[in-house]
Amino acid sequence: MSTPTPGADILGTPAPVLSFSPVVLSVPGRPVDLQVRVSAPATGTDLPVVLLSHGHGPSNNLSSLNGYAPLADFWAAHGFVVVQPTHLTSRTLSHLVADAPGAPDFWRSRAEDMSHILDRLDVIERAVPQLAGRVDHAEVAVAGHSLGGFTAALLLGAGITDPGTGDVVHLVDHRIKAGVLLAAPGRGGDVLNGPMAEQWPIVGAVDFSTMATPTLVVAGDKDDPRHFTDMGPDWHADSYTLAPGPKTLLTLFDAEHGLGGIAGYDAAETTDENPGRVAALARLTAAYLRARLHTDTDTGTDTDIWLAAVEALTTRPDPMGRVESK
Repeated sequence: MSTPTPGADILGTPAPVLSFSPVVLSVPGRPVDLQVRVSAPATGTDLPVVLLSHGHGPSNNLSSLNGYAPLADFWAAHGFVVVQPTHLTSRTLSHLVADAPGAPDFWRSRAEDMSHILDRLDVIERAVPQLAGRVDHAEVAVAGHSLGGFTAALLLGAGITDPGTGDVVHLVDHRIKAGVLLAAPGRGGDVLNGPMAEQWPIVGAVDFSTMATPTLVVAGDKDDPRHFTDMGPDWHADSYTLAPGPKTLLTLFDAEHGLGGIAGYDAAETTDENPGRVAALARLTAAYLRARLHTDTDTGTDTDIWLAAVEALTTRPDPMGRVESK
């Protein structure tokens, strides 16, 4: 049994969570309908929105609206409406979209999924029982793990060179006020020299210099990306190092690409399973989002909650990570 993280009550008492799926959106030109899962607290109003983009990975259903429950459940229980799409890269759709335009990486479609969700947030809100009238459409953040972090970076302002045309494309959505990048890919250029680089050249086409939206970047210091680069774990911090401020970097000690197991409860593919690490990460990311999205609480100011979450993670006898900002 893991030791409870100090400061576990700083976010207040968790609420029961309502989770509803699928909400189905028809998108012109998309080879299949866009399906999303919505998780929200059973109580509360003026709830901010977090769009959560899944990664790729070997499992079928973790790369879909059914993944990332350890984060989605926690965020929803602490006052956020979490919306999770199934992107066209999901293994659950591979038999349907293998030959569709944009395959296999669907880099543009993944980002556009999130903007489609915001365009029709009122439809989604009405479709979910007991949610209508409780969502703050002006307070929106995006989060993503691995390939989902790549997608989130584009929405937060990173540019990308279209490999088909050579043109620089910007898919930033200015309705998004903050982001959380979890084990996201780093830079390209000469450092992108691993065996997977040729299969996923789009990963090296991102320019972080225009990613100006406030963002928390999370990287594991044992997350070795040798299949893409020999830079080592620092590659996953590039979205902090190469982007302009305001940015915050959380480096989790002994964490590998799964960051302790955020993609799913008891997922066999997690190489560094650590429930305590997942709990601490969920708490700190929730505190960051709360501070950036200015939600109301009865447990102190949002800035105080963020500082308390950082202290709980970094000053315990066995600190789980370090935090720096610029």
